Amino acid sequence: MNLSTFYRNFIRELQQIYSAHEAANITDMCFEKIAGITKSDVIKNPDFSLSAIHLKNLEAALDELLLHKPVQYVLGEAWFYKLKFKVDESVLIPRPETEELVNEVFDFIKMNSSKIIIDIGTGSGCIPISIKKEFPESIITAVDVDEKAIAIAKQNASTHQTEINFVQMNFLNKDNWNAFEKFDVIISNPPYIPIAEKELMDKNVISYEPHLALFVPDEQPLLFYEAIALFSKMHLAENGKIFMEVHENLAREVADLFSQHQFQTEIKKDIFEKERMVMATHYR
Repeated sequence: MNLSTFYRNFIRELQQIYSAHEAANITDMCFEKIAGITKSDVIKNPDFSLSAIHLKNLEAALDELLLHKPVQYVLGEAWFYKLKFKVDESVLIPRPETEELVNEVFDFIKMNSSKIIIDIGTGSGCIPISIKKEFPESIITAVDVDEKAIAIAKQNASTHQTEINFVQMNFLNKDNWNAFEKFDVIISNPPYIPIAEKELMDKNVISYEPHLALFVPDEQPLLFYEAIALFSKMHLAENGKIFMEVHENLAREVADLFSQHQFQTEIKKDIFEKERMVMATHYR
């Protein structure tokens, strides 16, 4: 089978579960990563014969994709803020909404020369590493409860030559907070999806992304934000700021929670006009 025919068949198979546009994009990602072949290569050399190993690896990738496994996990990488990160099923796939949160952090650091930063629930480490690349002088701590996630984050930090203080800990255990001093910036994209919403979510998320990083009990949807508010009362430096990604239906509740703890709050919408970010500062 020549290159052009195999390429078209790959797309056709993926159209069973993806739109035509998504299927084409995923196909291009797989061919370039696995075989070093771009879309223009397919056009220029339609009769090219794939090597046996490339053919085998592409077929294996297609089999995984047809099981709804996200392409980022199939290829073991995802892009975030101009950087490529190693990912596997122990960490969430970085998303564009989180890039918007990081943009807000960047703007604050530029205006305030803030240097001492903590990322709560770091996952792949995409947030602290992106910040450290942009602001090398920053001193960043990143925490996560999962040992495997911390291992992935450390690999990503090494790849991008960034020095981050990674700490494996259960953030919900307040006794662990005593080890920390004050932070100019507190960032978190914590678990915030009520378990009841599982049945409404895409199969590729439910079947593959880590539930530990996604879900909270239905009766405690603000579980992590309550902990972040208490932590911030103790550990947010003067003139510091908190940046959080939130559930689009719970932004008002998160803002109200922080207001009750004597913080000034601001809700920001993402590019899709959804309320996905809450920022907070101390009353002065």
